[in-house]
Amino acid sequence: MFYFLAALAVGFSIMVVITRIPVHSALSLGGVLISIAAIFITLEAEFLSAVQILVYVGGIMVLFLFVLMLFSIEKWGGAALHTRTWKTAVALGVVLAGELLFFVWKGITPSLPQIATPAGLGGNIEAMGWALYQRYLLPFEVASVLLLVAIIGAVLFTRKQIPKDNG
Repeated sequence: MFYFLAALAVGFSIMVVITRIPVHSALSLGGVLISIAAIFITLEAEFLSAVQILVYVGGIMVLFLFVLMLFSIEKWGGAALHTRTWKTAVALGVVLAGELLFFVWKGITPSLPQIATPAGLGGNIEAMGWALYQRYLLPFEVASVLLLVAIIGAVLFTRKQIPKDNG
């Protein structure tokens, strides 16, 4: 199952680069992100899979699609941009394939870090929750305040000015 999902993710990744229509590239990127979430499930990392779906597919992909709908790619020279992207993607693909072959040749397999589960806790999602709300409570709260400030700033920057009536 892992190899099927990995091949699916690679196929969608190729479609992101090959497709000339930006919206189709964004949708292919969504396929990559969903495939990665499924890979997380096969690795028994349900929390990471849920975060992958909620944050990246649900949030970032919607943002990408909104930007693509508002942005005129022809105005910025879409064909030339696509050609440069293609060359960069091929170069990065060769480097990543070389790294993959090196790791396969050396027999190096990545190991997943194990989360220490306190006594009486269920799976890794519950252990992650305990760690998040006990050990990492302050960074979690700081991140939530920063996100709140970013949302308020985005609303203030995008709101339209109401003309004042002089009468």
